[in-house]
Amino acid sequence: MLKLYNTLKRKKEIFKPIGKTVGFYSCGPTVYWYQHIGNLRSYIFSDILKRVLKYNKYSVKHVMNVTDVGHLTSDADEGEDKMEKAARKEGKKAKDIANFYLKIFKEDFKKLNIIEPDVWCKATDYIKEQIIMIKLLEKKGFTYVTDDGVYFDSTKIKDYGKLALLKLEGLQEGKRTEVREKKNKTDFALWKFSEEKGKRQQEWKSPWGLGFPGWHIECSAMSSKHLGNQFDIHTGGEDHIPVHHTNEIAQSESAFDKKPWVNYWLHGSFLVFKGKKVSKSKGGLYTIEELEKQKYTPLTYRYFVLGAHYRTQLEFSLENLESSKNSLKRLRNLINDLEDDKEINKKYLKKFEKMINDDLNMPKALAVLWELIRDEKAKGKLKTIKEMDKVFGLDLLKKEDISKEVKELIEKREKYRDEKNWEKSDEIRDKLSEKGIILEDSEKGVKWRRKGF
Repeated sequence: MLKLYNTLKRKKEIFKPIGKTVGFYSCGPTVYWYQHIGNLRSYIFSDILKRVLKYNKYSVKHVMNVTDVGHLTSDADEGEDKMEKAARKEGKKAKDIANFYLKIFKEDFKKLNIIEPDVWCKATDYIKEQIIMIKLLEKKGFTYVTDDGVYFDSTKIKDYGKLALLKLEGLQEGKRTEVREKKNKTDFALWKFSEEKGKRQQEWKSPWGLGFPGWHIECSAMSSKHLGNQFDIHTGGEDHIPVHHTNEIAQSESAFDKKPWVNYWLHGSFLVFKGKKVSKSKGGLYTIEELEKQKYTPLTYRYFVLGAHYRTQLEFSLENLESSKNSLKRLRNLINDLEDDKEINKKYLKKFEKMINDDLNMPKALAVLWELIRDEKAKGKLKTIKEMDKVFGLDLLKKEDISKEVKELIEKREKYRDEKNWEKSDEIRDKLSEKGIILEDSEKGVKWRRKGF
């Protein structure tokens, strides 16, 4: 029985899908720069959720947007479009910027063992759908036009802000100069007008004038295109709750007459450094590539992330990452020493399933894994670990191959050992060590592993 914490209800609920296939939408990246490890924590969380759903035999259709237009530098519908700003800074086309950083993002997915969504959808490929949705909202009387765009009137719905538990008293007030021609501070842009024709790289004709879509409308239009007007799960970072997801709900429930529009809202907490959120606007900390240069594998970072519940803040430091690196190294070494077996340990697998189905409690699921490995009397370890790793995604049983040259050196060393030529044997051990291969001798023969594992 899978239980998930629903932000909309502020409690854990038993998961009950609408139909045979779970409709699952994740807020994806704005592809104007590299995704840092704080961003990637959110996608590891979504990946674990998808793996747990699949482990429980659910069929899943996972959709993720790619924001390549319309995300302004301010949540208040002000500032520059992040894509336009990046294109000007790098002297490139916005489309090329988007494609370049999306390619890097997908490479990070592969390195981190994150399963790609079934559907990637770029906002610029769905302009038609976004315009149709805005027209629907206009027809129902939820919109108004100002000098800079088409806006959603948040006062037209009684439960605006329910996801974030917003107190609207005071938010709806304020001098007109503070909100330009917006009627209320919580109103938001559905379509923004181009300030000057041809100044932007990305602009389209619409019934209201030349311009581009707002950030929020893209997710509603694309999710409904692929998952229908009501679906099961929507995920994202906790920073999306007060504005982006709040506005998605407002416009979608108004357009589709479906309440709730999404049944389960799940949000991942921040990666923090010295108590403060890691963000691109503050320079971020590291990308996956930068961690690799520091000699940390992507799966070390994945293991580090699994050590905290997705709804709790995770304190990052290289010291904490080093601890995870050593733990994962120890884990792999212990698993490598296990004898092959053909049975599953039902006792430990049941404990594991209880933890993952309790709102994706990965720290406790990892604790069950360690308990299994350390239990000298437990049987069926390898096959049980294989089942657990379908959720962990750590490649715990993956065997690395070595080059022909290294194999020949190991065989040569074994020959010297049989001849008790310890000097030559040690020379080869040292040579292999320089190549990053560590040898471990035991009664059952020699074993090798790479440095860092």
